[in-house]
Amino acid sequence: MQPSTLTILGCGSALPTRTSFPSAQLINIRERQFLIDCGEGTQIRMRQMGVKNTRLGHIFISHLHGDHCFGLIGMISSFGMLNRTADLYIHAQPELEKTLQPQLDYFCAGMPFRIIFEPFDPTTNSVIYEDRAVTISTIPLKHRVPTAGFFIEEKQRDRHILRDMIDFYQVPTWQIQRIKQGEDFVTGEGEVIPNKALTSPAEAPKKFAYCSDTMYSEKIIPVIEGADLLYHEATFMETEKKRAMETGHSTATQAATIALKANVKKLVIGHISARYSQPQTVLNESKKIFENTVLGEDMKRYEF
Repeated sequence: MQPSTLTILGCGSALPTRTSFPSAQLINIRERQFLIDCGEGTQIRMRQMGVKNTRLGHIFISHLHGDHCFGLIGMISSFGMLNRTADLYIHAQPELEKTLQPQLDYFCAGMPFRIIFEPFDPTTNSVIYEDRAVTISTIPLKHRVPTAGFFIEEKQRDRHILRDMIDFYQVPTWQIQRIKQGEDFVTGEGEVIPNKALTSPAEAPKKFAYCSDTMYSEKIIPVIEGADLLYHEATFMETEKKRAMETGHSTATQAATIALKANVKKLVIGHISARYSQPQTVLNESKKIFENTVLGEDMKRYEF
């Protein structure tokens, strides 16, 4: 079974640096790949890391600030030159289509694939994508413009078959799938064999939460409760708490406090202001509150 991973393509703040591009992340879960945000340079990072565009079918844009969506038009244009044929779905608030469609009409006419916009309301917590393996829902955030984070949750897998018990009770092949899904087995003599005697529990579903950009808000805690991995912006240190509030961002202490109160397993902080030449100091502040905090870094993968 492939591990679930977060790959950071960019986790800088509004101003890119020599080491940090603007926001963009790839999530791989249950053989599916999703792109969250698409800041300038996203396609460059994808090519540097050998990411193939053929697996990418859905892009989720948190809000309409340039450092989270300026990379879209360039990446889409390149997909066309690479002869992509699969439709590409962009999940965002309705205003993005109004802004991006004229650029697509001008620069990307005649592409061999369709761009399909899937609008959502960033002010509500609702499911905006679902398939047999995962669901993705919005997390209403507090920023200067309407903004949503994203909560990606794996659906419960089937239970694991105990092969020796299946053979012992001579369970017909056609019934095995039902047993994996929780049914008991009735023998030819009418004896009921409980499911727990034939199977072992499946792994707990994996959960990932993405929260950028946002002020401190405890309203998101019930939504992200128990996440295996939380990415939360930490643009400023606590000494700049007033500045964080004025600009609609969080401090490292605030990000760690959210992680602690939401009982998440691991916190990745990013979107750190370019003013901090030593991001380790921002990390140290967060770790004082939530020990299992790591620093987000471009071109790095994190398992969850």
